[in-house]
Parts: sequence; structure tokens; C-alpha cells
Amino acid sequence: MCRLSNGNTYYRADSGARHANGGLRPPGRGEKTPMNRVVNDFQFNIATANGTGSQSANLILLHTMFDMGVPVSGKNLFPSNISGLPTWYIVRVSDNRYQAPGDRTHIQVLMNKATWESDIENCLPDTVIIYNTDVKMPVEREDCVVIGVPMTKMARGLNPKLARMVSNVIYVGVIAEILGLDQGILEATVSKQFKGKEKAISLNVEAVQIGRQWAAENVDMETIPFRIEARDNDDDTFLVEGNEAIAIGAHYGGIGLLSWYPITPSSSLAEGIIGYIPTLRTDENGDSTCAVVQAEDELAAAGMIIGGGWAGIRSMTATSGPGISLMSEFIGLSYFAEIPAVIWDVNRVGPSTGLPTRTQQGDLTMLYEASHGDTQHPVLIPGNMEECFEFGWRAFDVAERLQTLVFGFSDLDLGMNRWECSGFEYPTEPMDRGKVIRTQEQLDAIENYGRYRDVDGDGIPWRTLPGSGLDPILYRGTGHDEDGIYSEKPEVYHALMARLKQKIDLARTWLPQPLMRLEDEKEVGIIYYGSMENSIQEIDDILEHEINRKVSQCRVRSLPLSPSVEDFIREHETIIVLEINRDGQLYGILRRELPNDLIPKVHSAAYSDGMPPRARHYADFIKNVLEEVEQ
Repeated sequence: MCRLSNGNTYYRADSGARHANGGLRPPGRGEKTPMNRVVNDFQFNIATANGTGSQSANLILLHTMFDMGVPVSGKNLFPSNISGLPTWYIVRVSDNRYQAPGDRTHIQVLMNKATWESDIENCLPDTVIIYNTDVKMPVEREDCVVIGVPMTKMARGLNPKLARMVSNVIYVGVIAEILGLDQGILEATVSKQFKGKEKAISLNVEAVQIGRQWAAENVDMETIPFRIEARDNDDDTFLVEGNEAIAIGAHYGGIGLLSWYPITPSSSLAEGIIGYIPTLRTDENGDSTCAVVQAEDELAAAGMIIGGGWAGIRSMTATSGPGISLMSEFIGLSYFAEIPAVIWDVNRVGPSTGLPTRTQQGDLTMLYEASHGDTQHPVLIPGNMEECFEFGWRAFDVAERLQTLVFGFSDLDLGMNRWECSGFEYPTEPMDRGKVIRTQEQLDAIENYGRYRDVDGDGIPWRTLPGSGLDPILYRGTGHDEDGIYSEKPEVYHALMARLKQKIDLARTWLPQPLMRLEDEKEVGIIYYGSMENSIQEIDDILEHEINRKVSQCRVRSLPLSPSVEDFIREHETIIVLEINRDGQLYGILRRELPNDLIPKVHSAAYSDGMPPRARHYADFIKNVLEEVEQ
């Protein structure tokens, strides 16, 4: 069935429409295209249930459009691995290359009875609603274009046992027909999605064709204003998840030990490292050169990587906020005993168990100051896939150079969604193993050697490795002097803590530096970090269009903060700190570290609801802050 909205003006298409089999046919009955058609600038939302195979169908849509050269991004909103619970997949198509969820949904697919009524209620007028009539639920929206498709019935005709899954591919075919997706590319995408499974490929291709044929015969195309048009495709670009990019980067960084405990949304990072071992990390005998241990809990995982770092192995774990909380004591040991290791935190929503499958930047302060007492850790913060890869290997260099634990900071949005990537820049310089003494001659050359003695003035002592035959190799997590001997003397403790702070502070100039986009006006500057990179340009365009304000941008890529951040603040009249948390955590760090005269310039625009950042929300927050400042 198909119930159509009225009141729009249309013209007949000049070119032929795409047939269900991928070819072109002359315009005929039902082959009109809207005069006010919208090309490559809309959003659709697919509402399904977890565990029904919808993710495969949604990725087929995403990759088909991407392979047509269309700028597109997808957001998977899923429950905490509980089969049957609601899941949504949001696809943003934008020739402007906007990647954040837009202001509204233009095409809504209904497959899930549990969210049926609320999904319909959220539709704005003129939304195209595509629904499965076999769900036996009403769609009473006279102000929308409503298309009912017997998806389950058609799927049962193909494969009764797999009908629930195949019905998802039926809607792929329907969407493909009404949007004009290239059938050849679509079938190639299906083949890649189910690589090596010929029966699955054949079944899904047939399901797509049936969906397309049904739409061609039953949908009046003149009521559908949205179309996909192919663009020039860069063969060097591809879609990849942030977790996978980090995993590959870790291998190129020489990871020798992965110890981990599963936790959403970091598990796929660890699984990515494991998955690439046969390709990237085997010797001439086919044996792995990277050890993997699934620990009994996060605390054990942290202990193992610190033991690995002490032994001279590049060691890493991947976790999320609750895991960091459990690891706190070992994190402090790494800092105080000066043992290199890497922890990647893929941020989910807290506090406590929070929202395990939603996204946030709520762990920043915890990472920077993790453990008790006065601690401070380097934090690397990627904002795109290229940086996920780079920081995946660079984190090990930083850890060994500073002889400390280093955090990589990602989030669920960046880590578990697929993003466009222009390629990885592989490291060309040798690994930075830091100050490691490897021979007796090197040891003898250092006058009055002590494990914790700073002989170079940079706060970083020299270390030996166990098994080298060189002494001493003692490391201490209790108070100690320059020789590693236990001490409770006030002056010894004070000097030790000052040195630890010195080596971290000196890293401010060589850790990944901020990326800046500067406007001539220097009126407003926005400081942000991480996955906000994927919303910032749309925010910038909204502000310029609506309040005629051009804003400079400063994306922080590491903590401790570079001195150039202070320079950026000095150059601008008003600074807005944009972040995806409630309390404005980077804003708080800036207020603690900036000179007093700069603090009044800095204002917070922090917001978190578990969703990936929407440009409109944050643009409105910034406008409100500017109004308050200018009163």
C-alpha cells in the first residue's frame, strides 16, 4: 500500500529512472521527479530491533552511497548487547560533508513494534515514512508521505527461516529505488559485506532486487523529493571505525602485549588488535609476535601491562570509564615507579554503569589526573581516523620516552562508527624507546648512576631492563630517593614530585600540538577536542549564517596543554570551550592552568545527553553564551 501527501509541485524527469535490475528505462507511469527535489542533503533513520541483522543491511546502504562518491556518515544507536531491544541507524547525506546528525529526519524506516508509536510521533510533516505492513501497526500521518511495504511477506517468499533478517534487505531495495542508488555498486557492496558466503550474497542480492521492483511498481516517485546523485569518487578513501584504526596503529607501534577485559565500547579495539595479528605480527614460522591475555578483570589487565612495561615490552590495554576506575591503583604505580604502558579509554556515558552504548567526553579529567595523590598523565586525543591510527602507534613512543603511563582518549562515536579516511601515514622514524641503558659501557659512562636520578636536566632518568645483566633494575611505588632506596624524608619526596611534574610539563611542546583554523577578526575562538571535530564546521557555518560571526578554531590533541593554547586565548576577545560532557572538564583544566588575567575570557559550552553531538544544539549554546557575555 502507498498513501501519499498532497500539495507539492512536480515536473517530469528529463532522464530515465533506474530499474530494479540496475538498468535505465524510459520515463513512464510513476516516473516523475519532484520539482523541489533535494539532492544529497538529507537524513534518514532506520528503526529496528537488535539482533535482527539490520546492521548488515544498514552498512550496505552506507557503503553503497560512499562508493558512489557521496559524502555520507552513519550513527549506530544500539542497546547494550541485549537481543530484541530497540536500535536506530541514522544516516546523514551531505554534499557539504557535514557528519553530525542533522536537525530532522527526512526518511523514517519503521521495523520495530516496540518504538513504533514514538518513532512516528517524532516525524515532522513531509517526512517520508517507509514501514513494514506485516508488523500490523497503524501509521496515521496524513501530513507525511507514507509507504507501506509487505517486507516480511516478501522475505518469507525468499527464505522462510531467515525472513526476519531478509526483511531488512527488502527495505534496502526500496530505499535504493526511491533514492536512485546504483544497482551495480549496491550488488558489489553486498558481495563485500558477505565475502566468501555465496549463498548469503545470492539471497541478499535477490532481496534487494525484489525491494527495488516493488518500489518501482508501487511508489509514485513524484512524491519523493530526495535523490542520491553520484559524485567523483576518490579510490584512496575508505570507511573505517576508530577502534580498528587504533588497533592497526598499535601494531605499527610495536605492541608486544595486549591484556584486556571486555567492556563496551572498547572491546572491538582489542578484538581488532587480535584480528590483525595473523597479517601483521607473525614470524617466519607463523608464530605470533604479540602476546594476548584476556584478564579476569580490569585490575588484572592493568597489572599485566605494567609488568610488561617494566620488562621492556610495549604493553597496552583497552577499556572504558568503569575500567579506568578499577585500574586506579596500578595507574598510580605506573606514574610513581615510572613504568611505561598505554591505556586506551573509549568513553561511554557515566557515572557508574551509566549508558554503556552511548557517547560522551566525560572521562577527560579522570584520565589526566587518574589515581590518588598528585598525578598527571599525558593524554592523546584523536579527532579523526588518520589520528586514531597515528596516536595508536605514537602513544608507545610517548610512554617510553617519558617512562610513564599514557592514555589514548576516544569515545563510542569515534570508536564504533565508520568514518571516511584518506589513508594512514605509516611511521618512518625508528621507535623511540627512550632512555634505556643497554650496555655496561653506557652504564659506566653515567657518573653516580641511580634509577631515579635526573642526569640530563629533563626530569627523565635512565633505566635498565631486566634480563640485560645490568643493575640496578629496582622500581618503587613507595617513597624513594634517586637511587630507588625507600625514603620518607620531606625534601626527598618534594624533589621527586617536582621532577615528575617537570618531565610531564616539558612534554607540552612536543606532544601532538593543537590544530588551528584562524579568522582575521579574532573576535571569537572555539576550543574543542576529539570527536567534536566532526561537527565543528557545521557549527561554524551556522554561526556565520545566523549571527554573522566568524569563529577561529583550536582543536586540542593532547594533555598537558600546549603553550600555543594560551597564545590562542590571548589573541581572541572571547573563548568558548566546546565539549561533550556536563561539567565542562577541559574548561576546568584551562581555568586551573591559565594565568589569572586570561580566565575571564574563557566560557564553557558543555552539553551531554548520550547522543553524538548535533551541530544545531551546540551552535545554540554558543549563541546563548555570546549573548550573556555581551550583555
